[in-house]
Amino acid sequence: MASQLETVSTLGRKLSLSVALAEVERDVAQRLRNIARTAKMPGFRPGKVPMRMIEQSYGAQVQSEVLGDAVSKAFNDAVTEHSLRVAGQPSIERQEGTPEGELGFSASFEVYPEIVLGDFAALAVERYTCEVGEAEVDKTIDILRKQRAPWVAAQRPAADGDRITVDFKGTLDGTPFDGGTAEGFQVVLGQGRMLPDFEAGLRGASAGDTPVFPVAFPADYGAAELAGKTAQFETRVALVEAQQLPELDAAFATSLGVPDGSVEKLRADVRANLEREVAQRLRARTKASVMQVLPAVADFELPAALVDAESATLGERARADLKQRGVDIDRMPPIPPDTFKEQATGRVRLGLLVGELVRARALQAKPDQLRKQVEEFAQSYENPGELIRHYFSDRNRLAEVEAIVVEQNVVDWVLANAKVSDKALPFDELMAG
Repeated sequence: MASQLETVSTLGRKLSLSVALAEVERDVAQRLRNIARTAKMPGFRPGKVPMRMIEQSYGAQVQSEVLGDAVSKAFNDAVTEHSLRVAGQPSIERQEGTPEGELGFSASFEVYPEIVLGDFAALAVERYTCEVGEAEVDKTIDILRKQRAPWVAAQRPAADGDRITVDFKGTLDGTPFDGGTAEGFQVVLGQGRMLPDFEAGLRGASAGDTPVFPVAFPADYGAAELAGKTAQFETRVALVEAQQLPELDAAFATSLGVPDGSVEKLRADVRANLEREVAQRLRARTKASVMQVLPAVADFELPAALVDAESATLGERARADLKQRGVDIDRMPPIPPDTFKEQATGRVRLGLLVGELVRARALQAKPDQLRKQVEEFAQSYENPGELIRHYFSDRNRLAEVEAIVVEQNVVDWVLANAKVSDKALPFDELMAG
């Protein structure tokens, strides 16, 4: 019987299918004969088990497998016949009333929406820029100097930026509390890693001083017995240290991989790396701007099956992230099904829209673009050629590169067809984001 297609909603479809019972029985018999050739059972030599016993042991399983394969083939043939793009997995049910000698089934499923792209000229997109000059190179080199600066004892009161080695004992209403005592504890003032009152109590202290001061714990502090309370701390400052920045000279340049110790070569290398990093961050910012406004160009219904699948994927990622952080996820309550629905809806909508734009405007990745992107990745490696060969020999890695190139093609196309305004970002803001 030919398949019959029914439209049950905007995206919902229902196919009526049938498979020939004689074909199913024939395939079942053939598979059972194949099993019988090697089957082993107590009291029988391999391949000599009576067919009746083979049917009793394997018949139900084989019949289920054959029927499943037959229905799957019938469904795929019908999908091709009706030129359908199925979204998600179909729901298959037995259907009565089919002609004698046939088994009837119905398949309910959703199809992908027809997306009509609107006017891209109406989209307002921000394209981000950032200048890399001598001042930015100087800032980066100063960071490198601080990263390699040794700590030396400072014979003066402690200030922000100094490292203090301190012994302390905290009490709450005269009673010590867990985690409130330490010896040889090191803290860099001004980094905000300790409570504000604790740093304030040590600021201005010198080695050998014994400051005593109160520390107020915030109401949302992690330890419930301390939240919203004020403790008293007795301390002894063992050491105050300041960083001694290395000179920007040949020795410093050599330590950073410049063979001849040329400071100018070091600055050129820093600038090149900085420009590459800035370009990557600007592309990411601009891409986010494009993807944020892109959904406004088309309105269409989403297949619920795709949203549900994406929600489940996001939920699994969240659980995996919590597990990696040390959380016992087996003792956690189940994540409510709708927790990630809004996020999943946005991701599915954007994914379908990008896919349609790629198809409609032929924005697929070209070989020369893949090569250029891989070469860009390889620039920061010691042996670029080896990394390039690795990428082109690994299909999964190359697929990741292809996805990046396609997304950039979409961004470039939108920027060429939308209303674009350039926005200059301060260097510090871009690098901090």
